[in-house]
Amino acid sequence: MLAYTYIDKGHFALVEKPKPTLIEPTDAIVRVTMSSICSSDLHIKHGSVPRAVRGITVGHEMVGVVEEVGSEVTNVKPGDRVTINVETFCGECFFCRNGYVNNCTDPNGGWALGCRIDGGQTEYVRVPLANQGLNRIPDSVTDSQALLVGDVLATGFWATRISEITEEDTVLIIGAGPTGICTLLCVMLKRPKRIIVCEKSEDRRCFVREHYPEVLLTTPEECKEFVLKNSDHGGADRVLEVAGSDDTFRLAWECARPNAIVTVVALYDRPQMLPLPEMYGKNLTFKTGGVDGCDCEEVLRLIEAGKIDTTPLITHRFPLSEIDEAYRIFENKSDGVIKVAIETNIDKQ
Repeated sequence: MLAYTYIDKGHFALVEKPKPTLIEPTDAIVRVTMSSICSSDLHIKHGSVPRAVRGITVGHEMVGVVEEVGSEVTNVKPGDRVTINVETFCGECFFCRNGYVNNCTDPNGGWALGCRIDGGQTEYVRVPLANQGLNRIPDSVTDSQALLVGDVLATGFWATRISEITEEDTVLIIGAGPTGICTLLCVMLKRPKRIIVCEKSEDRRCFVREHYPEVLLTTPEECKEFVLKNSDHGGADRVLEVAGSDDTFRLAWECARPNAIVTVVALYDRPQMLPLPEMYGKNLTFKTGGVDGCDCEEVLRLIEAGKIDTTPLITHRFPLSEIDEAYRIFENKSDGVIKVAIETNIDKQ
């Protein structure tokens, strides 16, 4: 089978690999029907994820059809259409029992697929701990509708949940890339008083303006002044930093009002400065880290009910054989790209 593989820093390639087989009784084999490219894949390519293993198949955002299950898998069966969670988690350790599945203590726990073990930009993928890692897609939900559930949409849902948003809040979202827009969709479910999106790209601001006209828009250069004018207490009540560029971490805490919550979802290529003397007295609460992706079933219900729709984000589609071109467009943010779908067609099926 074809598999897009991490060869070395700066180098991914489409290579032939054997079809995976069951290893543990908790495994499932999934025939991938559609996958996507995530900015985290680019972080691996650029060498910013030290735990990423050379030689693995990349990709952790995919949907497919269950092909085979181990003897202890009871949650899904062959023939089920499923989303695949970005995280692998046992459901039994201290962290899993408390909903902190990103820090599952199982050897395969946390972000394994497409990082430490073979992922989903391929034709078939082995999913460990499949009872927790797979969610059946409702019959009325298409693959395209479900594609982003296991990663960027789960991230947006988690970030919104931990930000403790109320209907009185002014919420600032920094970044309108795929994760930023998924975060926006989930924040909108909370019905805050106002939502401000800060984005440097004119194309992406136009995308937000077209699809979510009720949202206020600004640029990084104008953000601090804009937030002051459009908030009630000297800054945003909740700030969600989803951009991860050189200046956005500072922008996030500077735009927050005193005693605000600043949720940092972004993954940075370089260390960030936490200037405690400058922020002394602001009494901010920071929440940071990787998604605890244990809400996928609830997210699928919201999609089925028509309350979340991420299909406008899929601006480009490519077959697996053209994944190099898909990466080029996504990495360079060309042609108005937001999200790319990689479609897998297996002739022998």
